[in-house]
Amino acid sequence: MSYKRLFEQWNGFSEMEVAWKENLQLLATDEKLMEDAFHRDLEFGTGGMRGEIGAGTNRMNTYTIRKATTGLASYIKAAGMNATERGVVIAYDSRRYSPEFAREAANTLASNGIKAYLYSEPRTTPQLSYSVRKLNAFMGIVITASHNPPEYNGYKVYGEDGAQLNLEAADAVIRYVQEAGDALQIQQCPIDENLVIYLDEKIDRAYIEELKTVQENPTIAPQTNLKVVFTPLHGASGKTVKRILNEVGYEHILYVEEQMAPNGDFPTVKSPNPEEQSAFEYAIQYGEKYDADILIAADPDGDRVGVAVKTNEGFKLLTGNQTGAILIEYLLTQRKDKGEMPANGRVFKTIVTSDLGRVIAEYHGASTEDVLTGFKFIGEKIKQYEQTKEYEFLFGYEESYGYLLKSFARDKDAIQSVLAIAEAAAYYKEKEMTLVDVLHVLYERHGYYLEGLVSVTKKGVSGANAIKNLLEQVRINQLSEIAGIAVLSQEDYLTSLRTFTDGRKSEQMLLPKSNVLKYFLADGSWVCVRPSGTEPKIKYYFGVTSGSETESVDKLEMVKNAFTDEMNKYLKD
Repeated sequence: MSYKRLFEQWNGFSEMEVAWKENLQLLATDEKLMEDAFHRDLEFGTGGMRGEIGAGTNRMNTYTIRKATTGLASYIKAAGMNATERGVVIAYDSRRYSPEFAREAANTLASNGIKAYLYSEPRTTPQLSYSVRKLNAFMGIVITASHNPPEYNGYKVYGEDGAQLNLEAADAVIRYVQEAGDALQIQQCPIDENLVIYLDEKIDRAYIEELKTVQENPTIAPQTNLKVVFTPLHGASGKTVKRILNEVGYEHILYVEEQMAPNGDFPTVKSPNPEEQSAFEYAIQYGEKYDADILIAADPDGDRVGVAVKTNEGFKLLTGNQTGAILIEYLLTQRKDKGEMPANGRVFKTIVTSDLGRVIAEYHGASTEDVLTGFKFIGEKIKQYEQTKEYEFLFGYEESYGYLLKSFARDKDAIQSVLAIAEAAAYYKEKEMTLVDVLHVLYERHGYYLEGLVSVTKKGVSGANAIKNLLEQVRINQLSEIAGIAVLSQEDYLTSLRTFTDGRKSEQMLLPKSNVLKYFLADGSWVCVRPSGTEPKIKYYFGVTSGSETESVDKLEMVKNAFTDEMNKYLKD
């Protein structure tokens, strides 16, 4: 059916809710917007769905939520009575329509005879992950669009282990969602209100107690004079962070009051993304006024954090790779000092995350394993090794500011990270070192590892085609060099093949298939290209290493510019 016919169908729907009816009136005056809203169904992918809020099949609204949850309900019912009785935990962040979408999901499940545990206030994604495990639920849903702009929302699905669905389960759910039919025609059955259970303080208290186990040295918090500024950027984590830091004994924590209350409009930030310097504008003002040592910002659903450190030149924002390296150094040093370092300890990172973490882990006697981009693959490995006992989980992280220290949650956890970062900063402050000083010690010991990222946004139908074309062309026109540096090997995660330029036989890779290419260069540098799974973007990742900071900075800029220029040849609408 054409997008115009679908628009007419929605516009003529007699039961259309007021908010979406008003949005349809806007679409009627802008054919380009109308096409984008109706040219396809909002994709329910391996991590759920994410999109702009509004009327249309390609938008986040009551009807697309109902359709997705109807498909999920069919998947649960197919798993049997035990699955329906164990039910689904639902949480949501501070975004526009998040409470309404969460309630719609709960009602849809209940109308299908499935128990729904529903938070009545915003809670973080990692608390949702923990709650699924704590309540022995069969699945979990969190309504969030992470750090996307205010006009977005999303719907993420979790399995019974508390991790986002693995690829096999996700594919099965996707099939059921596709079979759910026309979103406007899905009728709610009478709802048994006994099947919708609101979660209370008990689950909050249990999560807080688990968070306390993240501390390597609980005596540090009540003794330190470390000054920390924290902001949840109008998201869901503020209440929980304030509570846990108070309970473990930190006394010099300053909260950015203008940003503590949940607010889906994110009125004081250009973007609620802790990867960006602009997100720290208010925190920096607090830090300068109160002479803080570190600033910490969490994203709206409380799974990622950014850190800024006081230096003589002002506050320096650490990258996700740098924070991860510091946490690995602190964690493994503490474990060794206490005699608690397991012989089979393993650190997990994604294929686009810095190799600095790997060499630090190896220095301390731990191994490292790479997984595809996406924290669900780390969660999958935790479950695997819990069963086989082959390795013991030590730490998991990704370059996009997500970290996990304890596996009671199975997704990146900003609250765990705040505790660990504050403790590490306090520990090193006692040694008259900042976190930046620690980073330079690591560089001197292991080499200057620097990373970069280029994201190119390509919206709409033409943008999706441009990204598809780029990946097709770069596979056809294989690269032999980047910035004059020879390519030694290429990993194609779609074909699962590792190929070499020196004539060696290709090797099969064991990771799941994904539309990603990674190049390894003769000087130890690497480049990776992948489409975003949640936004209309193509992303280029870069990693370099050398014996000096200047050399690494120059090399990174050279490789980044050369590769981006090469990709621009193919990236045409």
